Amino acid sequence: MTSAVSVDGTHGRVRAPKTAELIARRLRGEIVRGVLKPGDTLPPELVLGKQFGVSRPTLREAFRILENESLIVVRRGSRGGVQVSSPDPAVAARHVGLLLQMSATTLADVYEARMVLEPAAVRMLARRHTDEDLTALREAVAELKALVAEDTGSARFDEWSRAVFRFHDLLMERAGNKTLALLAGVLREVVSVHMDAAVRRSADHAEIVSRFRKTPRAFTKVVSLIEAGDADAAEQFWRGHLVKAGKNMPWGTLATESVVDLFD
Repeated sequence: MTSAVSVDGTHGRVRAPKTAELIARRLRGEIVRGVLKPGDTLPPELVLGKQFGVSRPTLREAFRILENESLIVVRRGSRGGVQVSSPDPAVAARHVGLLLQMSATTLADVYEARMVLEPAAVRMLARRHTDEDLTALREAVAELKALVAEDTGSARFDEWSRAVFRFHDLLMERAGNKTLALLAGVLREVVSVHMDAAVRRSADHAEIVSRFRKTPRAFTKVVSLIEAGDADAAEQFWRGHLVKAGKNMPWGTLATESVVDLFD
């Protein structure tokens, strides 16, 4: 343990990192830099232990740190091992959800944040889209249309919702700004949890079906504006769509409820 001087001149204790934390930091750095890629398998514990000069318990503690960060998957047994994985937005969403719980944030507040991010992304996409971007968006619209058209009386709202969220994700992913895409992905995870709960609570399934059926029209319209390169019109249209969709969402009073009520 070492000491340090604070801004007011007093001495405070500074905790030295544990060996497991240092190993986790080393491995994390290699994953972030791409030295270790998703799907790669780490060497056996015996090999890594000799490489780092540590015991198995210390090494396993480092693994737990990285596993909690969704950077590795530890498989037990004779065919087990440690495999590098891609960070899961749902993990980040869970942590954000806990922070939202602590501040008694409402669903309306979260949705409002999405309404700030998505129109900005649509504007970017209209300015710098590629043919591949347009193709991906059109395929997402076609998927939703097909799902809704297949409805024979037993609507599969979970599949419909996933198709809708996929289109929203594409708008953010294809805009070309990784920070926006990441933030939107985390917020989407939070909203989707509540959306599923709202649909389960709703007794008016006919109204929900009607709203889903209308959604592809709005998606098709924004894609056409993006293709035309009309950034102003695309942004304005999408903002208006999100506002209207927010008012018509089937969550009713859920909008005023705290995230804590549904994110447990």
